[in-house]
Order: sequence, then C-alpha cells, then structure tokens
Amino acid sequence: MGLFPFSKSFWVLFLLALLLFSPTVSGIGANWGTQSTHRLPPEIVVRMLKDNGIQKVKLFDADYDTLKALGKSGLEVMVGIPNDMLSTMGSLKAAEKWVSKNVSVHMNDNNVNIRYVAVGNEPYLTTYNGTYLRTTLPAMQNIQTALIKAGLGSQVKVTCPLNADVYESSNTFPSGGDFRAEIHGYVSQLVKFLSDNGCPFTINIYPFISLYIDPNFPVEYAFFDGNATPLNDGGTIYTNMFDANHDTLVWALQKNGFGNVPIIIGEIGWPTDGDRNANAQLAQRFNQGFMQHISGGKGTPMRPGPVDAYLFSLIDEDAKSIQPGNFERHWGILTYDGLPKYSLNLGTTNSGSLVPARNVKYLERKWCVLKPNAKLDDPQIAPSMSYACGLADCTSLGYQTSCGGLDARGNISYAFNSYYQINNQLDDACKFSGLATVTKSDPSTGTCRFGLMIEPYYGGAQQKHGYTKTALALILFLWTIL
Repeated sequence: MGLFPFSKSFWVLFLLALLLFSPTVSGIGANWGTQSTHRLPPEIVVRMLKDNGIQKVKLFDADYDTLKALGKSGLEVMVGIPNDMLSTMGSLKAAEKWVSKNVSVHMNDNNVNIRYVAVGNEPYLTTYNGTYLRTTLPAMQNIQTALIKAGLGSQVKVTCPLNADVYESSNTFPSGGDFRAEIHGYVSQLVKFLSDNGCPFTINIYPFISLYIDPNFPVEYAFFDGNATPLNDGGTIYTNMFDANHDTLVWALQKNGFGNVPIIIGEIGWPTDGDRNANAQLAQRFNQGFMQHISGGKGTPMRPGPVDAYLFSLIDEDAKSIQPGNFERHWGILTYDGLPKYSLNLGTTNSGSLVPARNVKYLERKWCVLKPNAKLDDPQIAPSMSYACGLADCTSLGYQTSCGGLDARGNISYAFNSYYQINNQLDDACKFSGLATVTKSDPSTGTCRFGLMIEPYYGGAQQKHGYTKTALALILFLWTIL
C-alpha cells in the first residue's frame, strides 16, 4: 500500500484538523507604550515583536513613526486617541481629519493592518471624577462615522478600553455583577453603541492593583496555580481573580441585555519593581500562569472559548506618572533597552523564551557616582539627591525593591547616575555641587542595575528639527527604492 496508505484528500483534511484544533494561543498581543525619556527606535521594536511571535500590538496614540515601522509587518494594530483629545473628537470634522491622517493614510499607503481605534483610555476611571463622562461616547460615534465615510467601517472597529472599576458585584460573587451605579447610564449607552456596531468591549484587569490597594487581599487568588481557596458562585467554581473579575463583567453585560458583545482584555500584567509585591519572580509567575491559563482556548466559566488579550506591557517606561505608585514605570516584560527580565514562554517561538531587541545602540560605558571622598553629612547631599530623583527615575530605590539593598552611598550614586544617563551623559549632568564623579566601572550590584542609556531617538519625517524640502524629497525617494 506504500508509505501513505490513504488518499491525498484525507491527509489534507487531517493536517487541516491538526492546525484548527491544536491548543495554541490565538495570537497574544502586547501594549506598546512610549512614555520614555529614551525610546527604542520603532523599527527595532517591530522586529522584536516579530521575533517573539507577538501578533497584535496596542498603541496609546497614533505616532507617525511607530505606524510607519508597522507597515507591511502583518501585525494587527490598535491605535489610540488620548483622553485629552476626546472633546475635540466631538466635532465630526475633527474626527474625519483624524481618521484620514492616522488610519486611512497608513492603511492605504503603508499597508498597516489597523484593526481597532481605541477612543480614550480608561476615561471612566473613578479618579478622573467624571471629567470624560460626557465626551467619550460622542467621540466614539464620530470616529465610527468617519471610518464608515472613509470606507473602513467593516475593517476597523471602534472600542474604548475601560478599567474594571466600571462594574462591581452586589454580593462579592461574579453573578452579582452590574455596572457601577453612578455611571450605569453612561456605560449602558457605550455598550449599546458597541453592540449596535459590532464592536468589542475592551477591559483592563489588574490583580496586582487589588493586592496593592488591599493588604488583606488573598495573594494566591491573584495567580493561576490553583492554590487559592475556591470561590463557589452557585455551583460555578473560581480559583483565580482573573476569571472571577472577567465573569463579573459578563454578568453585567447579560443583565443589561448585551450578553453577546465580544470582550477584549486590553491590559493584563504584573510589574517587576517599585513595590514589595512587584518583582521578576511574581511577574513571571503571573504572566506565565496567564499564558498557560488561556493557551487551551478554554476561556472562563461564563465565556468559554479563546481569550483575546494584550499583555501589559512590552517595555518599561521611565517617564510615566508615578501617581498610582512607583511600580508604574516597571510593567514591561522587557527593560527599557529591550532585554528580557525573566523567562516567559508565550507559546510563539521555538526557544520558548523571550527574544531580546537586536542592534540596540548604547551611550558610552560610563556612569555617574558619588565621589569616594564625599562625606555623607555634606549639606549638599540631600538637595542634590532630591533634585536628581525629581527629574530622573528613582523608583527602583525603596523598601523591598530591586535596589532596596543599597547603602546610603549606593542610593545617592543611583540617583546621580539616573539623572546623568537621562541627560545623555552630559558633563554638566554629573556635577552635583562637586559631589559626583564619572566612572567606567559598572556600579551595578546583585539585583540592582545601574542603567546605561541607549542612544536618543529623534524620529523620522516628523523630527522636531525639521527638514528642507530638498532633504525630505531625497529621504522619501531613498525610502521608496531601498
């Protein structure tokens, strides 16, 4: 009968079945934020995304150079409209202009696979005190109208990433879920718009935040190991917070007549520094646990099936606001310069681990530290350190953080060096009233890495210095032939 006893059509169907039913993650996504003093060049980030098999990327704006780099990459893209632009998008003309400039051009001329426009980012967050309650939905409606007018209504869907604080449970069980009473009307209208237009509900879920704000939160419940005391909701068992939180939303949607609206997990992750519960070990445990939890396409008790999710985040951002906490600058699965922080198998590469960024260019190998002969009781020490930390990043200093074990001299040196590196190693950035000196010996110790900054990125065609028309024409010509 030969080596292959069945017909060719049998083998084709057999292989197709293997592809269709193999238990793999259907494309994990990543949030790519750019609130950094020194951005990695977009081309390097896009190559790194592809090297890691990450198939979807969520942006917080529509930066020209970022979208240019994503052209022809095949990556699914969610572009964002920041909250401070929501009122502007209340004008249909402004929305049409935005769509033309930030969606149509990139899709038509640069082959960027834009799938979603995120209108706002957690605009109903409690801490905003209702600032964006009246401007969010009109902005979404106008962007939707503009997409349809541009002929993109079926390709690009509107959504609005919301924080999980837009819903709550009346009885601590998922089945008690409903939209928060004081914004119930606003959320219901938003979900009706999503439902009417075939758009997804995007939600950000953060077990870490629950642990951060509530010292009595059951730690094991944040993870996916099955070690937590189970929660029995009328016979439905929950062993982790993600499933319970997700299904609280599902119940809220069902109660309000929108049980079939698709759900996207816009952000989920765990930080690695800036708090006693933020470290590489717990981050690895959480993110790897989440990947394994969703890899079989099982979903949650109330919403079986593949989970559409974007890890938060791809890269650390040293210029983010630390108002919520020092951990805000440390959500990345990669450091600011694209190095993996821990072993993480996304199920997308042969190696089963994260692939670092390639061809990253660093500044000269030198650091700014406290002079060996400087005295700790020098009256200039305190104001100098305060100045450095106020303008740089000292969030790795503190109780049970990565640099929490440094002595006083180490703390001061860390602050000085952070300021020095962020200011591109300028000589004047390592003065501090004569207390500092430059060294070529790496002062990093144990878990504490003294940063060495990457070369500054100034962008392409929208570089602030501007180009002459001749130079710009030459650049565009070279771009087309290379």
